[in-house]
Amino acid sequence: MANNGFNHFDSTGKAVMVDVSGKDANGRTATAKGTITMNAETLAAIQAGSAKKGDVLGVARIGGIMAAKKTAELIPLCHPLNFESCTVDFTVDTEKLCVEAMCTIKLTGKTGAEMEALTGVSAALLTIYDMCKAMDRSMVISDICLWEKSGGKSGHFKRTEAGHG
Repeated sequence: MANNGFNHFDSTGKAVMVDVSGKDANGRTATAKGTITMNAETLAAIQAGSAKKGDVLGVARIGGIMAAKKTAELIPLCHPLNFESCTVDFTVDTEKLCVEAMCTIKLTGKTGAEMEALTGVSAALLTIYDMCKAMDRSMVISDICLWEKSGGKSGHFKRTEAGHG
């Protein structure tokens, strides 16, 4: 059985961690985005800092960073990476009643940072949900995606507003 172009399978079809020992380390950056939509009262409480559990976005930022650092423990076959930078930022949209989260990872290494950025943004959004679920259990987490990446063999990728890069 061939690996059909998937690099986490060997020539016999067994799942394997990709061997990066022969690769050169280079600069890599990855940014992921996602959104959580909620009712107006919940969004207002987040903005005012009046949610019962405290500073929702501050805690979500820390949750996203902590999760990004644990990616190799959560995702099978993912290499542990040492970041040089991990940021989690938020944009509040009062018209669409949502918070957009963005996680950016920067590192010098032999393999990418995409999974770490995706894990970070996912955990940040889940933290918002956890902190606000008593106010609004109908919140929806959506549109989690790789927004941009650079470095590595595959080069630069930037998602367009319409979808794929």
